[in-house]
Amino acid sequence: MKVLLLNGSPHEKGCTYRALTEVAGALTKEGIEAEIVHIGNQAVHGCIGCGRCAATGRCVFKGDPVNAFLDKMEHADGLIVGSPVYYASANGSLYSFLDRLFYAGSCFAFKPAAAVASARRAGTTATLDTLNKYFTISQMPVVSSQYWNMVHGNSPEDVEQDLEGLQIMRTLGKNMAWMLRCIEAGKAAGITTPEAEQKLKTNFIR
Repeated sequence: MKVLLLNGSPHEKGCTYRALTEVAGALTKEGIEAEIVHIGNQAVHGCIGCGRCAATGRCVFKGDPVNAFLDKMEHADGLIVGSPVYYASANGSLYSFLDRLFYAGSCFAFKPAAAVASARRAGTTATLDTLNKYFTISQMPVVSSQYWNMVHGNSPEDVEQDLEGLQIMRTLGKNMAWMLRCIEAGKAAGITTPEAEQKLKTNFIR
C-alpha cells in the first residue's frame, strides 16, 4: 500500500515538508510506502472550466505537475495534502493545483485522505477546512489525529520545537495506516464499496 503526500509549499524543504516527513516516517514504520511530492514554485494555472478533462481524464494544461500527479494517484491508496498558511488560507498555487486535480481525476473515491497545515501562528483551522472539502466532495474518508493536523513555526527548526505538533503528525500517519489496513481487510472479507446512484444535479433557478 502507498500514500502520496503532496507538499503544497513553494519551499521544498520548509515547515510543511518537515510536518509531512513526520507523517511519512510513521507510515513507513507501519509498513506503508510513503512518497512526498513537491508541486514546486512555478506558476500553476487555475482551472478555466473548459470541460475537456471529462473526455480525457486529464487536464488540458500540461506545463505543470497536475497530470503527472494524477498518474501517481491512480496507483496510490491514500493522500495527504500539506500547505503553509497564507492570509488564513492555503497557498494559492496549491488551490489551483487541487482544483484541476480533483476536477480532472476520477481516482479519489474511497481512498483515505487528510490535510496538514503549517503556520507561524494562526489560520490553520480555516486552511484545514477548505482543504478537507476537496476530500469530502470526492467520497474520500477523512483521517483524523489526536488534534487538528497542524504544526507551528516560522522555520523547520521552529517546527522541531513543536513537540505536540510533531506528535499529531505521527498519530496521523498511524491512523492512516490503520484505516488502510481496515479497508484492505474489508475487501478480503468481500465487502465492496457502496453502489452508486445515478448522480443528480439541481440548482435553485426556477
